[in-house]
Amino acid sequence: MNAPHKLHPEFRAEALRIGGEKVTRERIIEVFNPYSGDLVGTVPKASLDDVRRAFSIAKQYRSTLTRFERANILEKAAALLRARTAEAAAIITMESGLCKKDAVYEIGRVADVLGFAAGEALKDDGQAFSCDLTPHGKKRRVVTQREPLLGAIAAITPFNHPMNQVAHKVAPSIATNNRMVLKPSEKVPLSAYYLADTLYEAGLPPEMLQVITGDPMEIADELITNENIDMITFTGGVSIGKYIASKAGYRRIVLELGGNDPLIVMEDADLERATDLAVQGSYKNSGQRCTAVKRMLVHKDIAAQFTELVVEKTRAWKYGDPADGDNDMGTVIDEVAARLFESRVNEAVSQGARLLVGNKRDGALYSPTVIDRVDPKMTVVREETFGPVSPIITFGSIDEAIAISNGTAFGLSSGVCTNRLDYVTRFTNELQVGTVNVWEVPGYRIELTPFGGIKDSGLGYKEGVQEAMKSFTNTKTFTLPWGV
Repeated sequence: MNAPHKLHPEFRAEALRIGGEKVTRERIIEVFNPYSGDLVGTVPKASLDDVRRAFSIAKQYRSTLTRFERANILEKAAALLRARTAEAAAIITMESGLCKKDAVYEIGRVADVLGFAAGEALKDDGQAFSCDLTPHGKKRRVVTQREPLLGAIAAITPFNHPMNQVAHKVAPSIATNNRMVLKPSEKVPLSAYYLADTLYEAGLPPEMLQVITGDPMEIADELITNENIDMITFTGGVSIGKYIASKAGYRRIVLELGGNDPLIVMEDADLERATDLAVQGSYKNSGQRCTAVKRMLVHKDIAAQFTELVVEKTRAWKYGDPADGDNDMGTVIDEVAARLFESRVNEAVSQGARLLVGNKRDGALYSPTVIDRVDPKMTVVREETFGPVSPIITFGSIDEAIAISNGTAFGLSSGVCTNRLDYVTRFTNELQVGTVNVWEVPGYRIELTPFGGIKDSGLGYKEGVQEAMKSFTNTKTFTLPWGV
């Protein structure tokens, strides 16, 4: 018989948030710290009836909050969160294994999302069109306005940014006066409940945000086919995203499905600067970001020096106990994930790649890892390896770099290290991705700006506060006589 798990000192027993009530259930999901194995919390397993009730409440509720009131709620929640950064970050660290530095940074990002959504809520982006523009025109005016969806929004979020992924769906929903039912990842649900409670404290009517946790095998289909849903917004894996698309029917869907992002380093690049970006882009958040550097594409003339610097900086990257504020990296989400990274690196080495540093595993703790002599056909770079692995691929020309970059099923983002405008122009025009960042990691953005990919990275619809708000609304036009 297995020994019982030790209870974490900050253990949290959570309840569903349905229509302003905290609902408990006998059936629960246990949440464990990936580093220590401590039991950090429990959340209920919602029944199908729980899910249906939440969506029914959401569909029937009509918010009358003014733009000012919505902005005020979001601003107040941001202020509360900033004041409680240490407490909120500790929850992220204990349930996800992300190091304290990354968790504190994430809370700042969440506050930014709330703040940007508050600003956007105050804007009226309606348009006005004169109708006397053609020989058969009339003296009329067409005016547009945005309205919330008639039905509910279903939001499903992943484990890798436990609170920020949630904020990027919840904040635009509030800003547009919508009603959302959220299902966070069962691996990291505690952060989502914490954010929801912060928003309620800031004055959010609970009908506008309900939180459901449960076994995806039981409730996933209801979350995407319930009759009260008008829209599904999902961030996660490709296979699940395509399943959602196949089941959603006549509903709006926004899918953000990950990436296999390159950092492309040309022969003219400043290598100190480029390798700083390479290492940060690979290892922050334990490499568990859809926009992490998953492939380093390096010109053959500078590859040896680039590789030497990456190895040196990787050795200096401190990893270990996520709660230790000196560490640069904690664990990955669980041991299963760490074993996958280890096996992919071992497979690449067996096929001719060279292990330069890392590939050490202890449970869910996996070391920053560098391999070179990597062939683009190897699984470690053909598929999305969602962890702290730095595979180095060499190329001889910009044509080859573009071909390698475009040679996977993904198309989310990219980083480019060059000072040549002709190279920048070609990368911008020819890389099959949603974002090209010059002299920056692929993941760079601010929380307001458009974000999303093409191909297997998504349907082309963008996240980011401003674009999400557009997706979450219907545009209505009205016309009236204008002029004499």
